Amino acid sequence: MSNNDVVITGLGATTPLGGDVASTWDGLLTGRSGVSTLHAEWVEKFDLPVKIAARLAVDPTEVLPRVQARRLDRSEQVAVIAARQAWADAGHNEDTVEPERLAVVVGTGIGGANTLLDQDDLLETTGLRKVSPLTVPMLMPNGPAAHVGLELKARAGVHAPVSACASGAEGLAWGWRMLKTGEADVVVAGGAEACIAAITMAGFAQARTMSTRNDDPERASRPWDVNRDGFVLGEGAGIMVLEREEFAKARGAKIYGRLSGIGTSADSYHITGPDPEGTGQARAITAALRSAGLDPKDVDHVNAHATSTPAGDVGETVAVRKAIGEHPVLTAPKGALGHLLGAAGAVEAIATVLSIRDGVIPPTLNLENQDPGVVQEIASGEPRKMDIRAAVSDSFGFGGHNVALAFTPA
Repeated sequence: MSNNDVVITGLGATTPLGGDVASTWDGLLTGRSGVSTLHAEWVEKFDLPVKIAARLAVDPTEVLPRVQARRLDRSEQVAVIAARQAWADAGHNEDTVEPERLAVVVGTGIGGANTLLDQDDLLETTGLRKVSPLTVPMLMPNGPAAHVGLELKARAGVHAPVSACASGAEGLAWGWRMLKTGEADVVVAGGAEACIAAITMAGFAQARTMSTRNDDPERASRPWDVNRDGFVLGEGAGIMVLEREEFAKARGAKIYGRLSGIGTSADSYHITGPDPEGTGQARAITAALRSAGLDPKDVDHVNAHATSTPAGDVGETVAVRKAIGEHPVLTAPKGALGHLLGAAGAVEAIATVLSIRDGVIPPTLNLENQDPGVVQEIASGEPRKMDIRAAVSDSFGFGGHNVALAFTPA
């Protein structure tokens, strides 16, 4: 493994709080909610018990050319939009990095669910002739990564980790490994998801993992609050441009910070439920600190996965306590963003980097009565101003996937 640091030179996002990083970050700091009532016909048609979600603040069809948008699934659209932002933010063009030294890693939890449903409806109602020849490229989970790779002409590798709600964070972890092993000089990495659809909403509702606070959508997602009743489904994408420090400095790039270490593990406990002892999650966090050369006492902040589910929120704090201790200040962006599934880890990693850069931790929205099982200090109410020497961003997913990312200042 190379000792060369991995630095962050570009950020891109489109989320329920805004169509770019700046508006999303402002929404987190000012305590805005991206959750609202769903008005899709299928909500009433199937009498779904959940009638709220965190839709994108800016529809992708308002950003992309009409013909391109029609040829992409919504999950691919958001990936391309966020990647373009990050690429431009990093100051890259076709001459700044050789294609053979450029890689893409964009994870997703579900992929092209909307395309699959829409094209199946066409097949059932109108027959074969109306089914799009682009159906498979639009529904495949590697579609977001593939389209970003095609746009940027990346030839060092295009990869698509699929690890449920840890997918976006695993995309960043995979990018870190590629840079450390010398497979690339630049990796465009993150996650994308857009699967607010009848079948996903119905499935999560039947599993009783989603909030049914339909009469008060903006206060439905409430991580660590005693009255939390489940997560709110969201959509979006988050992309980072990661580079070998030596390469970035040689081209005079601005540097947001460092992805100093990564850790992954698996619970092997339950397909949907986290290990209540937090053992696997703690191992991932410990591995991230080890690879970053950090001591637990160096970590001032944890950007938590905390989804607003009764079981998951407290278990994560147990893991943080085991791996780091009780001293870090925690926050949970899902109170404002909802749960972006495969994009969540990437968007929240961006928030972690900006917290370090700006010396401020966004408040956890809707935390009114903290669960007594959570002993750590939680940023809530107002942004918390503090110098952050190191921060960890957690992401966990169905199947027992655990990813922890350790960030440090530039």
